[in-house]
Amino acid sequence: MPTILTSVKASQRLDSRGKPTVQVEVETRDGKFRAIVPSGASKGDYEAIELRDGGEAYGGNGVEQAVRNVQEIIGPALSGRQFDLELGLKDVDYFMIKLDGSSDKSDLGANAILGVSMACARACAAAKKIPLYDFLASELQSRHKEYVVPVPFFNVLNGGVHSGNTMAFQEFMIAPTGAASITQGIQWAAEVYQALKSIIIKKFGKAAIGIGDEGGFAPPITRPSEALDLIMAAIEAAGHEGRFRIGIDPASSEFYRDGDYDLGFKSDTPQRYTSTELADLYRSLVDKYPIVLLEDPFAQDDWDSWKSFHIISKLANIELVGDDLLATNIRRIEMAAKADACDSLLLKINQIGTISEAIAAAERAYELGWSVFVSHRSGETTDDFIADLTVAIGCGHLKSGAPCRGERVAKYNRLMDIEEELEARNLGSSYAGESFRHAHS
Repeated sequence: MPTILTSVKASQRLDSRGKPTVQVEVETRDGKFRAIVPSGASKGDYEAIELRDGGEAYGGNGVEQAVRNVQEIIGPALSGRQFDLELGLKDVDYFMIKLDGSSDKSDLGANAILGVSMACARACAAAKKIPLYDFLASELQSRHKEYVVPVPFFNVLNGGVHSGNTMAFQEFMIAPTGAASITQGIQWAAEVYQALKSIIIKKFGKAAIGIGDEGGFAPPITRPSEALDLIMAAIEAAGHEGRFRIGIDPASSEFYRDGDYDLGFKSDTPQRYTSTELADLYRSLVDKYPIVLLEDPFAQDDWDSWKSFHIISKLANIELVGDDLLATNIRRIEMAAKADACDSLLLKINQIGTISEAIAAAERAYELGWSVFVSHRSGETTDDFIADLTVAIGCGHLKSGAPCRGERVAKYNRLMDIEEELEARNLGSSYAGESFRHAHS
């Protein structure tokens, strides 16, 4: 007897910034399955389109139209087709893509479609009576032989559009690559985070320990070297020297101005860099600090700068991650591959709008010999879906913010649960550690 959807409902709820988002609940004979959709602040031009209502309610950010699209269009259409969820998610997802009919999901809304896709993935897993990560792994064609628990990259210092300080670079992340397990890595990161808090209080006062959208501290600093010096001091103070590596997400599209990069875009004093000067800044930081990953160091359409810097990053063994450049979109991935512009995909499920397409993007990245780096959004929810997804695709690393705020730690807590569960199930698994870039292979 097939497992079919008997009900599809949607509601307007709030994300971590207090803005509306879409919650979807689907029902089958196995029970009810819920998902809540995240949203980004620094959005690239090539992302799938989330629907917002406009008007006065919630400052125009309401999602009642997206909710109605689930209730009145997507839900009835899916129920009418009576998909057997035991057969997987792809048919459901690609039916919704066709139902929308646009190239960017702007008709029904990526936030409407993704909510249904996530909830249906959970229903598919229940239909097969397996954990979500098992089900998602079964949707991956190049499934690995054993599970890899990822290295978490914690955004402990916030800048850019995620904070109120004058730091142009958006994220400074610490990664416990020297840990033996994710449980140990999370412990170490929490200790560094608390040490960083104490250092900031001592240097700037208690008023400086306010946090940004992703839980990282946002002290009154401007220069990247100031952020990195604080991080190195915190790692030393916590007793974890040599156990951490660092990742930086400048989110440079946010400060790209007429062919140059303005690192003073959050202040009254412009600090304009040419792409060559910005590349030199990155090189100086890589030479001085244990940086292993750079995400979006140049703007989403500054292809020449990406191509030139990729030569440098390969020589320095730095993972060069495309976020706005790629938008979790296979067409953009192919463009970047042809240009030899980067070697890693930042995977954000709401950039593309269905779980099946996100998995397909990861598959293509692996075929190209790239790495995959799973990411949350700055407007997050307590839904821990991406934790299961990261383990399922075996990509070896993810970022979900600081070890702070419920919507961030929900993912880290879920990963510790999965680690314990894999051990209890006696399945082959390992912690990615220093090999995080190549975990899948």
